[in-house]
Amino acid sequence: MLDFDTCYRAVSGRDGRFDGWFYTAVTTTGIYCRPSCPAMTPQRRNVRFYPSAAAAQGAGFRACRRCRPDASPGSPEWNVRADVVARAMRLIGDGVVDREGVCGLAASLGYSERQLHRLLVAEVGAGVQALARAQRAQAARTLLETTDLAVTQVAFAAGFASVRQFNDTIRDVFATTPTGLRDRRRDRRAVEPGRIQLRLAYRQPCDVESTLAFLGVRAVPGVEEYDGRTYRRALALSHGQAVVALTPEDGFVRADLRLDDVRDLSTAVARCRRLLDLDADPVAIADALGADPVLGPMIARNPGRRSPGAVDGEEIAVRAILGQQVSVAGARATATRLVTRYGKPLTAPSGSITHLFPSSAALADADPSELPIPRARARAVVTVAAALATGAVRLDPGADRDEVQAALQALPGIGPWTTSYLRMRALSDPDAFLPTDLGVRRGLEAAGVAGDPTSARAAAEAWRPWRSYAVHHLWSNEETRS
Repeated sequence: MLDFDTCYRAVSGRDGRFDGWFYTAVTTTGIYCRPSCPAMTPQRRNVRFYPSAAAAQGAGFRACRRCRPDASPGSPEWNVRADVVARAMRLIGDGVVDREGVCGLAASLGYSERQLHRLLVAEVGAGVQALARAQRAQAARTLLETTDLAVTQVAFAAGFASVRQFNDTIRDVFATTPTGLRDRRRDRRAVEPGRIQLRLAYRQPCDVESTLAFLGVRAVPGVEEYDGRTYRRALALSHGQAVVALTPEDGFVRADLRLDDVRDLSTAVARCRRLLDLDADPVAIADALGADPVLGPMIARNPGRRSPGAVDGEEIAVRAILGQQVSVAGARATATRLVTRYGKPLTAPSGSITHLFPSSAALADADPSELPIPRARARAVVTVAAALATGAVRLDPGADRDEVQAALQALPGIGPWTTSYLRMRALSDPDAFLPTDLGVRRGLEAAGVAGDPTSARAAAEAWRPWRSYAVHHLWSNEETRS
């Protein structure tokens, strides 16, 4: 948590860079806001700062209707940090509490419920249930404002155990009723069933176009598509399938979601945010890398470049193996053949989006000799898929990055390049580096410096803890692609 003076200066300057880092509560109004709220700056004596929306709600404050603090970008701290609190926050955002309960969250982290509660309260001012409640309130608001679902359906779709609990939460958080929230929505047109449109916020600057282009070059037909502006793909979620379309707009990303089951809303949004790295702090990254003689010019040209993540860590693991020592186009072609053979068809295809990427269970049962890749690589795909399907290796948001790396490298056919790439993409590690990557080498040489692995490792030491972003700047340098 930042000190009071720093927080108050951010509020006085309506500094959007701090949105999601902390929340401002005003004792005279009983309302909490994001730092960039355009309302009049409150007097210092009337201000309280909280590290999470859940903490502000727990202290009795209601969400501001003007700045909608619940929709602000998430704290970038949780991706930078690798401790249990950060892992817990990533899992809560992914909807684990609604799927598996507090006990499931604690078990996946290897802590007791009591230990986990104590750690979260100390760090973010709220326990697991309060954090999950705040997330359910945000999901409920989104459903009320963007769908025509009955209020009772919204209550259970957002994860509430009862309508009474739902009504009480909406009243506590938004100071209105569910019907009142719905009446405030701007677009009164009828909403197509199963379709949800929302805005995904981020911190400026953000080069969404380059991120979508990165994904588009690698898009696997049948699962993904990119038309030069909008990126679309299929998602496998806990309660059903989904197709999402992501389009850059002025100051936000428009997400158009078609869900089989609206209970998957929060998870789908969290995965889209990770995919586009929307919770990053570009100013901190630019401050750290901008003065570097190698990266400085690249940062100046593109200060908002992000490090794309993944909607499914297991999918990226398979695709990383397919991409070993081949071109992006070659890996894409091989992945397309796997989708045709092992992918699950969508129950409701959407244009060219027709399949889910093959699951780990499906690939674990495959005969390596039938996979359209060299035999050693085929065995690696089946071995890794089996480890993922049985849970021997986890690539979810709460996984310990060092443990995952060690477990993967113990498997045949998995080397340092693959594990580093998976840390960067599947686990959203901001500090992964690929010194042997051809694209990194070419990017360094285009900048006029040595690109051999030893020189690359030495140069990258100055780029910690943002080496993943350095990799993407190097890949893009002189239009070089990995």
